[in-house]
Amino acid sequence: MPGKDFAPQTTPEETAAVADAALGRLARRLALQLRDDITLPAQEETDPAAPALTMLYLLDQLQQAAERLQRDAAVSAARAGAGYPQIGAACGLTRQGARRRWPGLFHHSSEAPLEHPMMTTPARPFDVLLVEDDMADALLIEEALSERGARNLVQVTDGVAALEHLRDATSARPDLIVLDLNMPRMNGRDLLRILKTDVHLQTIPVVVLTTSTAPDDVAGAYSSHANAYVSKPVNLDEFEHAVRSIDAFYLDTITRPPRP
Repeated sequence: MPGKDFAPQTTPEETAAVADAALGRLARRLALQLRDDITLPAQEETDPAAPALTMLYLLDQLQQAAERLQRDAAVSAARAGAGYPQIGAACGLTRQGARRRWPGLFHHSSEAPLEHPMMTTPARPFDVLLVEDDMADALLIEEALSERGARNLVQVTDGVAALEHLRDATSARPDLIVLDLNMPRMNGRDLLRILKTDVHLQTIPVVVLTTSTAPDDVAGAYSSHANAYVSKPVNLDEFEHAVRSIDAFYLDTITRPPRP
């Protein structure tokens, strides 16, 4: 994958020194080239601060231009198949940092990222109900889904809220429910049993995504007719891969039941 193993050949300090020197030369050239063509902050020729203020003005313009170019480069990287982890690594950010800096990279056009060449753009966004009370895990799941294409994600933090959402006539019926087990008020075990005995809800695919690997939890989930049981990986990349695999199978691969 392009950009997957991006690694500079110099240390951060060496790279910063080279960048500072190059930017200084560029700013000085621009100051000389553009001083007659642009309107600079008004200063008297005798003002000793004028050269430094002019440099500040030009550097501010360069910074704004660099931010626009970075956004364009991030979009190009996403189109070429890079995900937020690789885009963040290329500029010293975490995956979450890159997503906060450039939100919606995977919704910039109707083209699907080449990272998922078999994915086609659906006629409507897929609706996913995430029943998860851990905000950190919910954010990771949201990020992984956002890179898969058009996904409307609704998150609730317990089974009671999930049922309220599902039984609200104004709410979109989800194409997939991703369910944690351990939650307050109503846990995922109880919610799963209700979902799979409700004639109006039982056909919605339910994937249990939880930290538990206990045999009783696995057996209990399948006894309650969960469509799949996935243990949350500890490694972030593996976690993201697991969520993408769930999404790819249940939203891209299978034939889903018709909506009522």
